[in-house]
Amino acid sequence: MTLNALLTLAQDVSTDTAPTAEGGMSALEFLGAGGLIGYIIMALSFVAVALIIVHIAQIRRSALAPPEMIEHLDELLSRGRVDEAMKACEEAPDRSFLAVVVGAGLSRYRRSPFGALELKQALEEAGQDRVARLYRSTDALALVANIAPMLGLLGTVVGINGAFASMNTAEGFARPDQLAGDISLALVTTIMGLSLAIPTQAVVTFFRNRIDALASEVGLVIDALASHRERGGGARPQGGAAAPTGGPTPQRPQAPGA
Repeated sequence: MTLNALLTLAQDVSTDTAPTAEGGMSALEFLGAGGLIGYIIMALSFVAVALIIVHIAQIRRSALAPPEMIEHLDELLSRGRVDEAMKACEEAPDRSFLAVVVGAGLSRYRRSPFGALELKQALEEAGQDRVARLYRSTDALALVANIAPMLGLLGTVVGINGAFASMNTAEGFARPDQLAGDISLALVTTIMGLSLAIPTQAVVTFFRNRIDALASEVGLVIDALASHRERGGGARPQGGAAAPTGGPTPQRPQAPGA
């Protein structure tokens, strides 16, 4: 076989196997082939993107524990100004993880006759509550990840049911063009549902792991802040610096990730 014959054969095979432009489906046609269920899945995808953007803004170090808040609380608590520290937590404009937890702990510290003995337990309880709230904030994304494949399966069932209905009503054998729309719906919605569910579930897992990691880092900062009052014993009057009681000086808290 000559070289020209081989080239001619390869060209013929490529022409026969490659999809033509007329027989292909554009992206818009592909999305439109999903019908009403496909449009619902697309709407969920926009919701998922919006939620991801919100979570990226909320679940980060500087949002959970602003460095300026850490420095301010460290200065106040090291001087025994508990009331001012409580006021700073209550008036924090962002109501960050750090402000809410430290504010709740100092509030019980002031009310309890045991003073510093109640502080650590109060901080732990408030921290667990805030972590649980952060977890619950990812539930909407998890819901999208769970609903998307079920919607895709629903579209598959609807498409297959329509194909069988077309075969039942056709005289003799149903033509391929009569079944094309229903089969396209059956396949396209499954692809769309899985394409949305898989990355969304991965993002949910990422955010929840990040919540655990950041909560641990912020917890270390809160422990460093609380050590000022644990060393100082019971609640002290406003304005006076806490007198040293011996032992090593507590380490100055650092911003997470510093």
